[in-house]
Amino acid sequence: MPRRPLHTTGQPNAPLQIALRELRTELGVPDDFPPAVLAEAHTAAAAPRLPQTDATDIPLFTIDPPGSADLDQAMHLARHGNGYRVHYAIADTAAFITPGGQLDTEAQRRVQTLYFPDGSVPLHPPALSHAAASLLPGHTAPALLWRIDLDAEGRTRRAEVHRAQVRSQTRIDYATAQRQIDEGTAPTALALLRDIGLLREELERERGGISLNVPEQEITGDDGHYTLEYRAPRPADGWNAQISLLTGMAAADIMIESGTGILRTLPTAPDGAVARLRRSATALHIDWPHHVSYADVIRSLDPRDARHAAFLQDCTALLRGAGYTVFTGGRLPSPAIHAAVAHEYTHCTAPLRRLVDRYTGELCIAACAGQGVPEWVLEALAGLPGRMAEGSRRANTVERECVDLVEAALLSGRVGEEFDAIVVDVKENEPTVGTVHLEDPAVVGRIEAGRELPLGEPLRVRLTQASPGTAKALFVPA
Repeated sequence: MPRRPLHTTGQPNAPLQIALRELRTELGVPDDFPPAVLAEAHTAAAAPRLPQTDATDIPLFTIDPPGSADLDQAMHLARHGNGYRVHYAIADTAAFITPGGQLDTEAQRRVQTLYFPDGSVPLHPPALSHAAASLLPGHTAPALLWRIDLDAEGRTRRAEVHRAQVRSQTRIDYATAQRQIDEGTAPTALALLRDIGLLREELERERGGISLNVPEQEITGDDGHYTLEYRAPRPADGWNAQISLLTGMAAADIMIESGTGILRTLPTAPDGAVARLRRSATALHIDWPHHVSYADVIRSLDPRDARHAAFLQDCTALLRGAGYTVFTGGRLPSPAIHAAVAHEYTHCTAPLRRLVDRYTGELCIAACAGQGVPEWVLEALAGLPGRMAEGSRRANTVERECVDLVEAALLSGRVGEEFDAIVVDVKENEPTVGTVHLEDPAVVGRIEAGRELPLGEPLRVRLTQASPGTAKALFVPA
């Protein structure tokens, strides 16, 4: 998912919806799959390479947003001795995709699912991602089945993965999961999500990791007028994410032990990025004493508060610089850790939506089986970081342009109005141009002042333009 989830509703011919369609064309976003790819997808869906191991007796369940069909993960949680056992099934895309085939070639071109406020552009054809390869309830599918044993404090004692046929029994949305857990009506396997999630969140705090609970934004249009609403993440969202993080860390450890793998790495944020966030915190009246760490400030925020929600979105800037790093022969890269996770980590839990996960899954399967890495994986390793970087740039461009469109739509009827804002950024070597953060609505826009901007200071500004698809939001000093 994008770092800043956006959703929009409105009439198909509303200005924002038209602008979003035009953006797809402008950015050259792939839309329909070529006929040869669709034909291969239907053939593969009818005859996947099924593993011999049958694990359909494990009562797996999925937690996803309502209406989701591309279900990458299913889980079952149980007490095990004085700790816990996590079964985590990951959709096995390699059971359907032949290396070098039409599906593979198209996936290499797309790299990852792209998210727009009005829908997504999938990595794989729906015959796979929404049907045959998806871990839908009552559907037997090939999967990479992780078994991770935890001690009483939630620390990993043992982790392994193998191929198996699985069948999820129940699909739950986040609201239902949260309600059942809160009311005490959740089945034991679901109720344990809170126990394990809280333990893993505490371990995250201990190692200095950070999870950004960025709220979803929904912009609703009516006759060209738009309103913005936030949906704050529920605790269950975070507990569910901890299971994915747990698996990504376990996968990294397995690959490191085997000597060959690909890690998701992120360097420590530079001082300048943190200083910019402090200015944003000031703009949004968020208390951030100098002796308090960035991580502690994040944990103190309430994503249901619009000001805190806006600041959490700003914090995603510290995720810039994340990349993928291949290692072989046991020679780890430097840095090897993901600064936000504060541990070695990899992406392996979303193969229906991200190309690299198919390869990390194969590397872990081979390591746990004591077998050699498949040749098609080894041949692709060197080029994967560059391919994923290209896909990430495209996704970031989509996200950035979508945010600009949504904010232009939100402000389109308010050109000429004045707002209270703060200058959160000034363009290097051009101090008359910068970025302001409005107090209400909590949006960010470009300012052209004609004079040097007071970085970090409050400023009354006037909106001079805002039209989705025509003009991004632009401000001048009032």
